[in-house]
Amino acid sequence: MLSLEALETRYGGVVALKGIAIEVGTGEIVGVLGPNGAGKTTTLLTVIGLLKPAAGHIRFLDRDIAGLAPDRVVAAGIGLVPEGRWILASMSVRENLLMGAYPRRDGEAAIAREMDRVCEIFPVLRERRQQRAGTLSGGEQQMLAIARALMARPKLLMLDEPTWGLAPLVVEEIMRVIKQLNEAGTTILLVEQNARQALGVVQRCYVLEVGHVSFSGTPAELKQHPALTRAYLGAATAR
Repeated sequence: MLSLEALETRYGGVVALKGIAIEVGTGEIVGVLGPNGAGKTTTLLTVIGLLKPAAGHIRFLDRDIAGLAPDRVVAAGIGLVPEGRWILASMSVRENLLMGAYPRRDGEAAIAREMDRVCEIFPVLRERRQQRAGTLSGGEQQMLAIARALMARPKLLMLDEPTWGLAPLVVEEIMRVIKQLNEAGTTILLVEQNARQALGVVQRCYVLEVGHVSFSGTPAELKQHPALTRAYLGAATAR
């Protein structure tokens, strides 16, 4: 579904992505792991069109989308749940969800059905529908950010650190929803520093280090690399 080929992204004179190659097959959950500053967020922002690649290709459903404006990337079928959530704090939960449906052109009835669907996934959003989004808890805001992205009915959903700063029970709920969405047919690209949680749901993963891919394979294959296992899962797992 998604193929990044020799992708290079720069911040001024600094090369943030150094010719990376990542593939996401239809129906997969693929993880991207790595330390802060490795280029994980830069990868997603380049795919969604908020950053322009200096070189390489971004192929989505056999179409090169590198350099397209974000609204056209979303219209093509890619959704992003950004790091830090980026909710519209002064607007209501319902208004945030409607903003997620902005690219759609299939009428109010279809959008209302979609809102009902995402509120079935996250029942608390139905209860809070008229509440100002900025007054939600951190976990509820993350649920809103995911639901807002789902309102556009993406074929590929990209999530950037969806468990960051959340309580353990909320982390478990977010991971359960990620698996549920995938089982319902949504392909997922998951950026996550919580490697243990990520490796529990992904079929394949990539490790980014200083702008390049240092590993690609299955979670089981990752565990065969002691240095990487110690770095991302802890010494006890590596033994």
